[in-house]
Amino acid sequence: ATPLPRTLYMSLMGLRDVSVIKTPPQDRLAVQTIVTEYDEHMAQAAIRREVSRGGQVYFLHNRVDSIGAVAGKLAAAMPEVRFRVGHGQMAERALEDVMLGFMQHEFDVLVATTIIENGLDIPLANTMIIDRADLYGLAELYQLRGRVGRSNRRAYAYLMVPPNRELTDVARRRLGALREFSELGSGFKMAALDLELRGAGNLLGGEQSGQIAAVGFETYTQLMEEAVRKLQGEDVEETVRTQITLQVDFHVPQDYVPDETQRLQLYKRLAAVRDKTERDEAATDLKDRYGPVPAAVNNLLEHSVLKHRAQSMRIPQLERRSNRLKLRFRADSRIDPQKLMGFVAATNGAAFKPDGTFEWEGFGYSGQAVFNEIHRLLDRLAA
Repeated sequence: ATPLPRTLYMSLMGLRDVSVIKTPPQDRLAVQTIVTEYDEHMAQAAIRREVSRGGQVYFLHNRVDSIGAVAGKLAAAMPEVRFRVGHGQMAERALEDVMLGFMQHEFDVLVATTIIENGLDIPLANTMIIDRADLYGLAELYQLRGRVGRSNRRAYAYLMVPPNRELTDVARRRLGALREFSELGSGFKMAALDLELRGAGNLLGGEQSGQIAAVGFETYTQLMEEAVRKLQGEDVEETVRTQITLQVDFHVPQDYVPDETQRLQLYKRLAAVRDKTERDEAATDLKDRYGPVPAAVNNLLEHSVLKHRAQSMRIPQLERRSNRLKLRFRADSRIDPQKLMGFVAATNGAAFKPDGTFEWEGFGYSGQAVFNEIHRLLDRLAA
């Protein structure tokens, strides 16, 4: 079926069941998909080839103001082929006459807008040419392509893009996916890619678009999972997200990983490092792939380990400025109050305030020692 990322994500989150039907109807063949620059001669050859075998053609041009001119130009170049135009701004009766005429094979080529994407089942229509395919969404292209190949004949879909024009990265991925996932039963793969490209949208509302970009996909995923579990009646412990400020340089230098895409992927991977074992494994992999690990990248690994530990201890804030260390605790932070009071009493410059803030004046550490000493402090205070 048409790949809708919101519906797929509902199943992945447990809101809906999922079943995958991979067996096509008997004698159904996959649509051969060609991605190419727009070429009038290729378009005309594709139309003539389909008409010569007794078939019909969809020519998709999604501009009402110029669709008549496009149809006229094609008809002038191929006087032996019968053309008609159909679009949503036509009178209802006129559009109905066009569609019925196409179903009854009164003409060969329907030059139309995206009005054709839903509900048409015309077995003789087995070639589709989509002009400016780079402007369509993945689900829309998949739906349009599904209008052909609805019989036991081999069908063809030509996705044409403007010549000498740079496509966006997302457009290239969409078109590449249509070409790669052309086998029957590939809807699940398409939906997974569409989910990656567009996001899941507003799962608990009616809109397809959502606010994932505002919080990041992983955070949005966690929030949605918590909301779904609450709706299902489960007891869900609130996730504590720790804000850490240490005045320590942690990043992936450009001269260490020159490719921007690889750097972004690396940030995502290193942010998932949760403990010292995973940290050491990641450091070994980095050394093997890129060479000796710079101090800034080591700090990034240590930062990730510390953040996950602080979150597991339900500490919402950890801040170091100059020689002052501050931790803010919650009522449910996994800290032993007796150990905390003992540390405050035994340490010069340490204090605990009624608002749940612990401060330590005289925290005079820098570099790697900052992480080591904070871990020692957490060891001493942990419940």
